Order: sequence, then structure tokens, then C-alpha cells
Amino acid sequence: MARPHRPAPRTLGALSLVATVALLPVVRTWGLQWGATEDELDAVLAGDDVVRDPGLVATRAVTIAAPAQDVWPWLVQLGQGRGGFYSYDWLENAVGLGIRSADRVEERWQDLAPGDEVHLAASAALAVTTVDPPHALVLTAPDATFSWAFTLHPGRDRTTRLVVRERYARPQWWAVPLNEALGLASSVMSRRMLLGVRERAERHAAR
Repeated sequence: MARPHRPAPRTLGALSLVATVALLPVVRTWGLQWGATEDELDAVLAGDDVVRDPGLVATRAVTIAAPAQDVWPWLVQLGQGRGGFYSYDWLENAVGLGIRSADRVEERWQDLAPGDEVHLAASAALAVTTVDPPHALVLTAPDATFSWAFTLHPGRDRTTRLVVRERYARPQWWAVPLNEALGLASSVMSRRMLLGVRERAERHAAR
């Protein structure tokens, strides 16, 4: 009986490369739209007016089994030197960001007003442009090239939809790869952040 023909290693490598390239748009879309419904993707959210002609938009969402007023305190204390980002602290600290995500609501971090700063790192901060408890928190880059909106929407049976949107200004052609790299990193970290907020809010609401 003849043995089945095995593709040459070079052929296998080429097929793997083609498959990877073909899947990239699917993976990219999944990362930028993780958890969001079509209505949420199309919705106009707080902060959309900051970057009017974005080159990249990410809208992600999660359902939290807690009312909005129990989710809001976790959002308001976001930031380096504050409650952290509820994501992969070890990854953030691997690049020296000094992040430690809180596991409880701290009253000292609950006062946030437009004009305040929320630090991503010691030398990088976003300006608070909207504080509308318990509905919307918007953070903006100083040059208005980036906005980060956290919005809370009532769901069924006392649940809340946390919808987070990032809008990046359209870059110069040479900066497009950087924007894409930021979007990729954001996909990984933001998904974990949404799950981290959900875990904390639900755990404390259950108490």
C-alpha cells in the first residue's frame, strides 16, 4: 500500500502563513469589538465628540450582575497610583508601570472631577473630561488624539452593561502600524480589565 503523500515543510510553512494572514482581520475585529452588541457598536457614547474623525475605534462590553451604582466606584478609582486597571498587573509592571489593582473600593479615590488627571504611568496621564455618575467617565489625551470612555447602561434583572470605547485619531501613514499595535495591546489588556471590574463588582455586590 502506498504511503500517503506528505506536503513538503516549505509547503506547510506557506500554508500556515496564508492561514495566519487570512485570520488576522477576524482576530483584529474580535479584539476591537469583544463582548459588544451591534447596537452598542453603533451607539453614540459620551466622549465620541473628542476625536471626531478616528482612525481606529474599539468598543468592548461586558454584563455585570450588579446595579450601576455598585460598578461606578470601581471605575472612578482607575489609574496608576490609585486603584490600578484590574488587568494583568504583572504585564504592566514588566515595563515598569508600578500598577497594583485594588480589590476594594477606597474612599480616598472616589473624588474625581473634570480637569483631574488619571495616570497611565508616572509620566503619562489622561485628563478627566466627563464625570457623570453612575453613567459615564471619559478620559482624554492632552492633545485630544485619544479618548477612553467608560459608560454604564441598565440591563435586565438589576444587571449593568459596561461599555468601554477607545477612539484614536487618524495618524500619519508612518504611524499606522503603531496605532494597530496599540489596538492589539488594548484588546488583551482591556478584555481582562472588563472581566476584572465584573469580578470585583459582583463579589462586593453579593456581600
